[in-house]
Amino acid sequence: MHSSPWLSLAWLLLALASGAAGTSSGPRRPRSYPHLEGDVRWRRLFSSTHFFLRVDPSGLVQGTRWCHSRDTGIIEIRSIRVGVVALKAVHTGFFVAMSRRGHLYGSRVYTAQCKFQERIEENGYNTYASLRWHHHGRPMFLALDRRGAPRHGGRTRRHHLSTHFLPVMVS
Repeated sequence: MHSSPWLSLAWLLLALASGAAGTSSGPRRPRSYPHLEGDVRWRRLFSSTHFFLRVDPSGLVQGTRWCHSRDTGIIEIRSIRVGVVALKAVHTGFFVAMSRRGHLYGSRVYTAQCKFQERIEENGYNTYASLRWHHHGRPMFLALDRRGAPRHGGRTRRHHLSTHFLPVMVS
C-alpha cells in the first residue's frame, strides 16, 4: 500500500499538466473555417438511383441518365458558409430551389429557398437538405426517385437512398 500516495500524486500531476496544456473541462470553442466560405466546385451530382441531377432550360429539376451531353447538369456548388451551399446549373443559369411544400424547381434569382445544408454521409455520398423549410420539424431533402423525377421533400429522410448524391468531377 506504499504506492497509493505516489499513484495519487502522479494522477494529480497529470491532471494539472493537461489543464495547463489548454484542455479544460469547459465548453469547446467553435472552430473557424473561413477558407471554406465562397468555395466553388463544378460537379455532376449522381444520385444513388442512377440519375444525374439537371435543371432544364424551362427550370424543371429532374434526373437524366446521360452524362456526356452538353445540357446534362453540370452543377456549380457554391459554399455560402460552412456546410451550406447553393446549387446552380451551369448551362441554364437556374438555381436549384425548394418550395415551402417541398417541390424542387429552378429559380433565376438566388433566394433563401436556394440554400441547402450539405452533409457527407457515412457511405461517401452527400445529402442536401433545405435550410429554410422543414416538414413537421424534419428537414426536407433533395431527392430523385427510381424514374429520375424529383421526390416531394416532405417524404424524404436522410437515410433514404434517393437522397444520396455523389459529386462527380467534371472532366
